[in-house]
Amino acid sequence: MKLLRYGPQGQELPAILAADGSVRALSPIVKDIDESVLSPDGMRFLEALDPLKLPKVDTPGRIGSPLGDIKEIIAVGLNYRQHAMESNLPIPLEPVVFFKSTSSICGPGDDILLPPGSTNTDWEIELGIVIGSSASRIDKSEARKCIAGYVMVNDVSERHWQVERGGQWSKGKSFDTFTPVGPWLASASELESGSLELKLDVNGAARQRGNTADLIFDVDTIVSYCSHFMTLRPGHLIITGTPAGVGFGMTPRTYLAHGDVVDMSITGLGTQRHLVRAA
Repeated sequence: MKLLRYGPQGQELPAILAADGSVRALSPIVKDIDESVLSPDGMRFLEALDPLKLPKVDTPGRIGSPLGDIKEIIAVGLNYRQHAMESNLPIPLEPVVFFKSTSSICGPGDDILLPPGSTNTDWEIELGIVIGSSASRIDKSEARKCIAGYVMVNDVSERHWQVERGGQWSKGKSFDTFTPVGPWLASASELESGSLELKLDVNGAARQRGNTADLIFDVDTIVSYCSHFMTLRPGHLIITGTPAGVGFGMTPRTYLAHGDVVDMSITGLGTQRHLVRAA
């Protein structure tokens, strides 16, 4: 099952992607793709529907984030060995956890806005885990029961504010449009997260190529680990780290500029395309 939201920013409506590729409206059935939909009962209810019997959306227009009410963005850093190495940082012994502001969320085709004065804005393709039921101090073996599904995320990062200015990474990762999500949420019952290919290009040139099989800490470990330090709730989004190939790791370092185009894809999670422009 693939859930999405369409319409102008702030006015998105819920929908489901049918097997024939058509977008079908869920607004007659649910208000939004929120915690009630993400719950196990909510997901089972929608999975029992026949999408082809729902109203067809002929011109969906803009696609927004597939999640209508993201409670928190929990991020895991340095979770691919080659990325840690290109960052000149040690391989972590435990997941490196930080947060991003939810105000940074945008859709899979929205423009990425360079903050005023930014010259070091970078790209990071990541698999996102969407939590569907509350979890506190759970074992790794229980993690899958808490996952509603998966999304594709670009953890856009301004390296000067993230690294050179000191303090928490969050301030370099929380600008408006710095967390594109989507185009859809693939239900955990449909998508197996263990071996998904990640690809990111800038202006048609290959930049990142990775596979979730190479995660240092896999999906189950991440969910269990985070649940020992906070109660996870429906609508929490956990992004799992990026593979090698970021601009920060290139020689010379290469960053996004006004007019650049970023294309991304993850197996089973669709594609994103973003025009980069000065705010």
